[in-house]
Amino acid sequence: MNLNLMEKMFFRAWKHALFRKKIVIVFPFLVLSGLLVVFCRALAFHASRWIGMSMIFLPIFLVTGIFLALGVMLSKIYQDEIKGYSIDYRKLLSSSWQLIIGTSYLAIPSILVYLLLWIVLGIFILFQQIPGIGDAIGVVFTFLPFLIILGSILLIIFNIGLLFFITPYVAFQPKDKLQWSRKLSLDLKNHFLKNFLLFLTGIIPLLFAVVILGLSAFITDLGYLEAKNISSVVLQWFFMMVPFAFFLTPCVIFFFHFACESFHMRKEVHGS
Repeated sequence: MNLNLMEKMFFRAWKHALFRKKIVIVFPFLVLSGLLVVFCRALAFHASRWIGMSMIFLPIFLVTGIFLALGVMLSKIYQDEIKGYSIDYRKLLSSSWQLIIGTSYLAIPSILVYLLLWIVLGIFILFQQIPGIGDAIGVVFTFLPFLIILGSILLIIFNIGLLFFITPYVAFQPKDKLQWSRKLSLDLKNHFLKNFLLFLTGIIPLLFAVVILGLSAFITDLGYLEAKNISSVVLQWFFMMVPFAFFLTPCVIFFFHFACESFHMRKEVHGS
C-alpha cells in the first residue's frame, strides 16, 4: 500500500470535513441520534436488567439507518467538491431524497438480528427465575449471555463496516446492487488486509473522539450530575449531548469522506 497516497487521502478528507456548510448539515443528524440515545437511556433508568441492556445496544442499531442516509448524502457532496463542481445543497438533497431514504432500510436486517438475540437473552433470564433450579441454570449457562453480548458487539462492528464499505457503492452505483455486492465481496476477500487498514484509518479519528468525549461525559455524570428525578436527569443528558454531538461532527464527516476516498482507490487499483 502506498503510504504517500494514504497520507494524501487522509488530509484531503480531513480538510473537506471542516467545511462549515457540511457541519451545519451533519450536526442536526447527530443531535437527532443523541436524542434517540437519551430517550433510550431514560427508558432504562428504572427498568429491569433485560430492558436496560437492550437500551444500550438498540439505539446504536437504530442510528445506523440515520447514518446510512447521511453517508450517501455526504459521499455525493464530497465527490462534487473533489471534482471542483459548484454545489447546490438543496438541489442535491431533493434529487437524491428517495435514494437517501431507501438506504436507511439497509439497517433493518441488523435490527432484526439484534432483536432475536435480545429475545433469547430474555428467555434465559426467565429461566433464571424458575424456583429451585433457576440459580443452577444461571450458573451453568453463564456463557450464553456472554455469547449474546459478544454477538451484539460484533454486530455493531459489522454495522460500522457496512457504513464504511457500502455507503459509497449506494451513492455512486445505486442501480447495480447485485454487481457491486459481488465485487465488494471479492475485494474484501482477496485484499482483506488492505481494506482493513483503510477502514482502520477512516475510523481512528472517530474512535479517538468517542473515547475522549465519552470519558468526559462519564466523569461529568459521576462527579456533577445529580439523579434527583428522571426528568432532570434526561435534561442534563440532553444539554451534555449537544456539545458532544458538535465535537463529533467533523470526525463523522471525515469517516464518510475517507470511505469515499477508499472506494475510488479500490476502483482504480482493482476495478471493484
